[in-house]
Amino acid sequence: MADIIVDVWLYGALARHRSEANQGGFANLQVSLPEGSTMSDLLAHLRVHSEERGVTFINGQLSAMPGLQPDLGHVLHNGDRVGLFDPVSMWPFQYRFGAAMTEEMAQAMAATRDHGLHHAYDQR
Repeated sequence: MADIIVDVWLYGALARHRSEANQGGFANLQVSLPEGSTMSDLLAHLRVHSEERGVTFINGQLSAMPGLQPDLGHVLHNGDRVGLFDPVSMWPFQYRFGAAMTEEMAQAMAATRDHGLHHAYDQR
């Protein structure tokens, strides 16, 4: 089985997880993973617990936010670009309306009572 290379950007406090790539407020690294790896595998590789991350993008598409992380099973592909923000990074809820999303995120938001248009998520 071949490996894939994922372009990973860690922002805010998450950049500290990769001190060798930390450039102040962000870290950029190329991560090699076995083909078929998922977002969960990437987080394990980075030693980042899923709840430590905030807004997350895969190839520019919103894939997760605090308390709503449907992307853990998302299969990554060679050349994918993943941006992980720490939970304190702000992304006002009104910007989510019309944002490009992964299929998993669109389904998760559609399943919420308010379609994700509120400012905080709880584990209810």
